[in-house]
Amino acid sequence: MPNMNSKAGHIPIRTCVVCKRKSAQSELLSFVMLPSGIAFDPARRLPARKQYVCQKWDCVSGLAKWRKKRHKGSRS
Repeated sequence: MPNMNSKAGHIPIRTCVVCKRKSAQSELLSFVMLPSGIAFDPARRLPARKQYVCQKWDCVSGLAKWRKKRHKGSRS
């Protein structure tokens, strides 16, 4: 009987911010939002809140539109 408290074999699932598709974290590109814009974090080492996007061109190119829509109301 396997140990139910063990996290061995666990695969973290994340959601693409553009298309909302759920995938394994290893299949998505991670990035952080900086005041100067979007910074991709391929090594996942930046100490900031991560966002994820699919590796498909449609999703990566849709990041600019997503950023404008998301931050539209936060600017004064």
